[in-house]
Amino acid sequence: MGFAPHITLGIYLLLLLALGVVSMLKSRKAAHAEEDYYLSSRGQGVLVTSLTIMATYFSGFAILTFPGWVYSDGIAPMLYALNLPVAAMAIYILGNRIRRIGKKRGYITPADMIADYYGESPWIRGLVTLVGALYVIPYVVMQVKAGGILARGLFPEGAPIPLWGMELTIEDAGVGALSLVTMLYVIVGGMRSVAWTDVLQGLLLLSAMLLSGLAIMNALGGPNGYFAEVSKLDGSLLTMPEAPERFNVWQAMTFCLFASLASIVQPAQWMRFYAARSSKTLRQSAIAFGSILPVCFIFGVFLVGLGGRALYPMVDGVLPEGMSKPDDIVIKVIQDQFPAMFGAFGMVLVSLILVAVMAASMSTADSNLHALSAVATRDVYHRARPRSTEKERTWFGRGVIVVATVGAAAISYLGNNSDLLTTLTAFFFLAMAFSAQLLPVTVDLLFVRRGSKAGAMAGMLAGILTVCLFPPLGTLLLGEENVLVGGAGTLKALLDVGFCGIVVNVLMFVVVSRFTRKPDAARREDFRVDLLP
Repeated sequence: MGFAPHITLGIYLLLLLALGVVSMLKSRKAAHAEEDYYLSSRGQGVLVTSLTIMATYFSGFAILTFPGWVYSDGIAPMLYALNLPVAAMAIYILGNRIRRIGKKRGYITPADMIADYYGESPWIRGLVTLVGALYVIPYVVMQVKAGGILARGLFPEGAPIPLWGMELTIEDAGVGALSLVTMLYVIVGGMRSVAWTDVLQGLLLLSAMLLSGLAIMNALGGPNGYFAEVSKLDGSLLTMPEAPERFNVWQAMTFCLFASLASIVQPAQWMRFYAARSSKTLRQSAIAFGSILPVCFIFGVFLVGLGGRALYPMVDGVLPEGMSKPDDIVIKVIQDQFPAMFGAFGMVLVSLILVAVMAASMSTADSNLHALSAVATRDVYHRARPRSTEKERTWFGRGVIVVATVGAAAISYLGNNSDLLTTLTAFFFLAMAFSAQLLPVTVDLLFVRRGSKAGAMAGMLAGILTVCLFPPLGTLLLGEENVLVGGAGTLKALLDVGFCGIVVNVLMFVVVSRFTRKPDAARREDFRVDLLP
């Protein structure tokens, strides 16, 4: 591809940094520095809100691993696409209420709202912060790692780069470049910078998904040829497996319901609800989310994964040349089919689309870094130093971003030579299960308002501990021979882990709330009134 990847990537990264600088200049005019840095002064419009929510929701995992699942397992993983309309409804219903009361009461993090309703306490705020961190940290590490993998796709023949007596692979260099640029524009521009770059990254990502689907269809002779070739695949790839096989219906359905909701109440998305300009803005963003993402998901995941299996078949379980794992199917389709479909311009498109896929990683990493900064600043540092100024807290938050980014890059680099990254990857799949433990308290304070502070804390703690029993985390903590871990492993093959945690969470929440003091009637009424349009 010559210098096309270098030029494309260079322009793209410079543009991201430029958006960060412009965001910083605009932020200087804000009346409240902290609110502007974390929530763009609560003034984001429909285009920015919808695309930043989409870009945060669709990570490198969705654009790389999901097509790989379809390539290796067939249509079964596509049932997971039902999580998109569920998430859209959650944005419309839950997100709108979160935005409304967040604006009236000046909330910035999820813990601000939850602790305010149930009664300020370092314990309840700490539990909410812990749930957020258990979601955010694995996500940041894995998005940084995904950026390195895509750098390898952009520069497949790149030689190792000597640095301080070490030799960095192209993948390591990609991790470093992605981490540095993401860190800089998040530090410089805050939420506004993250949201504006998410608009660019979101547009590139959605275009990449649509073009990839069209490319694989064109390679198989158009729609008729595509379905003719797919119909020749092994029948097991075109049916849903029975429980307890991987991707069975029960597991997929519980995942679609609860993991999608977990992805909506995680800190980065919660803060996007706060930042929306109005209820109308958030409702329109939810409709855009539910309309656009499913179409792009079908093109970029279903068509690419299943068509890729027909175009690049595995022989006796051996992947075709140029693929080291099923996740490589997207990169292979882009590299092989774009030049054939678009001619000389296809070479440039290969670079642009691979950069777009990298954008999926960056748009999730930046959102979660920014959210981690807010959580650490508001829910930890501000509680420890209540007299700290807005400026002091903002700089502390920037320091958190630096430490978290450097740590994520170091884990990615060290993980190449140890089991560290494998362990964290396994933990990554439990991240949404942890985030889901915020659902019961969120639904209670937004709609029901019958729970107590003790019940909320007991429920969250019970849910977190339940998730910790499931492999591989339960195996690491308690060993393979533990009876509870064995039972959790059997249950995991049937149901989503987050769903199992929520069942225990809700039971504990209801029972403890029945026998403990609830927020007083005046507080409950104040919340009810503030939730009204």
